[in-house]
Amino acid sequence: MTVKQISVFLENKPGQLTEFTKLLEKNHIDMRAMSLADAEDFGILRLIVDDAYATACVLKEAGYVSSITPVLAVELPDQPGGLVKILEALGQNGVNLEYAYAFTARKKDLAYLILRVADNDKAIEVLGKNGVKLFCQHELPDLFE
Repeated sequence: MTVKQISVFLENKPGQLTEFTKLLEKNHIDMRAMSLADAEDFGILRLIVDDAYATACVLKEAGYVSSITPVLAVELPDQPGGLVKILEALGQNGVNLEYAYAFTARKKDLAYLILRVADNDKAIEVLGKNGVKLFCQHELPDLFE
């Protein structure tokens, strides 16, 4: 019940993200979600795509350093407080949230959240018991129809 996230190291200088996105465009890779965190010399670009393996191959061939990490993807109401239930459930059950980023899709009144937690299995169990809908990699395209 996870989604594959690709993390890519980009040098922190003008034009690097542009070049990266041109590579994705050239290879018909559609980003579904993206997060960019910077450090002094490099940035970490995290992205969700439909086919993580094919994307990782394209990146490797182009000389990018990247990795694939299983993360959780959850559905939540797109309204004030929609995130509270998820955070409370995780916190009350001792699941540490390392980072998160959100995205929207074509489904009205819903948002989606990518979660990186210390223990995916425990988080899946906790969220499931609290009625939070998680989705898998193969369900990604359905969000954008």
